Amino acid sequence: MAFQTAYAQAIPELDDYLDRLRPFVDDTIEKLGSASFREDPIAGRKYSRATSIISSAYKRHGAVLDRALLERLKDCARLRVWTEDDFKLSHESLHRVRVSERIEPLLVTDLPYGDRERSIRIDIVVFDEKRGSLTSYNVKRGNGSYDGGKRRLIQEDLVRTHMLLSGYGKFCGVSPVYSHAHILFYYGLLSIPAPLAISGKDLDEHFNFPVTGAIERVNSYFVERLHALIENGA
Repeated sequence: MAFQTAYAQAIPELDDYLDRLRPFVDDTIEKLGSASFREDPIAGRKYSRATSIISSAYKRHGAVLDRALLERLKDCARLRVWTEDDFKLSHESLHRVRVSERIEPLLVTDLPYGDRERSIRIDIVVFDEKRGSLTSYNVKRGNGSYDGGKRRLIQEDLVRTHMLLSGYGKFCGVSPVYSHAHILFYYGLLSIPAPLAISGKDLDEHFNFPVTGAIERVNSYFVERLHALIENGA
């Protein structure tokens, strides 16, 4: 991301925010360092270890981005922010996405919430008390692409979430005047199109709140700890 260095250094008042995230990052680094690995015959122990750590770091970094965004949004007074581990996808929502040939009609469809065909996790749910909007976000690194089958599954779950989100808000005791489900591809490689997908560079404008600079502070700390682990074993 082109703005990473500038953002990481530009906002010194975010020290308290970073302090809240340090234990999560430190725990992630500790798990990376304690994981076992198989030594490859041509790489040797040093490079086999480094490859194992980096491969795992790619996967764990998504959780770091998720937590960093969640905690930053909690700093905005007008936002109520939470994670939903058991969002119910209904049988009707499955039927709608399977029979519709176009996505546009589904994006203006609201379905009642409560029936369960299966459940999914939503990384971040945001109710903006000023705007009256309810939005949801699943967080991806967005630095690589998915195959066609995986993209279809992601989009299907996202559209189903979108149709049920307003009803979910009422279930949670809020009455949104607007609702929308999103997926964040932080580094900008969008595996599905906008408006369902959002790039990290658009977060500040999307939330009307400075978000990206805070996330980049956490990213810089994560990178510093990761490089030290690889190079020094610490």
